[in-house]
Amino acid sequence: MEEKILSKVESLEEQMIQGILELVKIDSVEREAECGAPFGAGVREALLKALELGERLGFRSVNLDNHIGYVEYGQGEDYVCAMGHVDVVPVGDGWRHPPFSGYMEDGVIYSRGVLDNKGPILTCLYGLYALKELGFEPKHRIRIIFGCDEESGFEDLAYYLEREKPPVYGFTPDCKFPVVYAERGRALIRVKGQELEPFFAFVTEYFIGAKNTGDRLGIDFCHEEYGVMEMRGYKLGVEDGTPYFEAALSYPAGRGVGELLERIREKAGELEVVLVKNYDPVVFDKESPMVQALTQCYEKVTGVEGKPVTTTGGTYAKAMPGIVPFGPSFPGQKGIGHNPNEWMAVDDLMKNAKIYALGLYRLGNL
Repeated sequence: MEEKILSKVESLEEQMIQGILELVKIDSVEREAECGAPFGAGVREALLKALELGERLGFRSVNLDNHIGYVEYGQGEDYVCAMGHVDVVPVGDGWRHPPFSGYMEDGVIYSRGVLDNKGPILTCLYGLYALKELGFEPKHRIRIIFGCDEESGFEDLAYYLEREKPPVYGFTPDCKFPVVYAERGRALIRVKGQELEPFFAFVTEYFIGAKNTGDRLGIDFCHEEYGVMEMRGYKLGVEDGTPYFEAALSYPAGRGVGELLERIREKAGELEVVLVKNYDPVVFDKESPMVQALTQCYEKVTGVEGKPVTTTGGTYAKAMPGIVPFGPSFPGQKGIGHNPNEWMAVDDLMKNAKIYALGLYRLGNL
């Protein structure tokens, strides 16, 4: 059956690439909410297009009030899923071609969102289509979920989980290969101070003028599998006339956010340190049936060893129970998703589709 799946995916290349081009040409940067468009009109348009593509392929679709949607295949009490998103980060400067043009050159598509995350989630959709066309009858229903607020706060997922139960198995194609069995914790902290001089002195000494490991704050925790703690996403702002500084802390498992805050507050003195948001580390057993099944799919398609890895990034796996990050970037592919001239090669999209088709097949049978 697996060889038939791979062959079927091959036959869908032209159709799949056309679907991806349709989706990436939609400007789906999150904007102000409108009636019926909680994350802006562009994000709604992208969600409707993704669901339309699924319907064209013969899947039943569900739209949860334009917060999030999914297409579904099969029968059963529970389900497995691939969960990605159609919202994208702002385009920024430095593009050689219009960022929503779907420009293709030498077998590569350039567009905001082609990697993060429209292309990969559509490769899951067409991978599932291959299974449907081959008459596969899974033990669990299979969903392809199209999120709308991954880049800005996971409000879409919160809306989903208020109305739907979580999957029994699943993955998000929004990180890297091989299987990511563990994500670091992610905490957003805010430092505030009425007195400008001590506020800016603290920010300069402990953040701007220091290593991003938090060594001067005493939070440079290290783990042999996760690596060292990292600070990123620095932001200065003013709220109600009071300046503030924000930083995102990517911290390894084994350390709680409470310990991070305690150490920062010791150094901050009279300044106020607030925890804005926190997602605890997510860890899966590397030997679990789900992780092993996905690893085998990666190895079969690529022909290379797929030892499970960890990540410093953050994905839907932080908040959706039961799913792991899995692709779409291959080893050595870094710094593409949020940068100008975001790209993805057609050959890589096809590899994704094959890996994900096999992954959904294996998970659907677990």
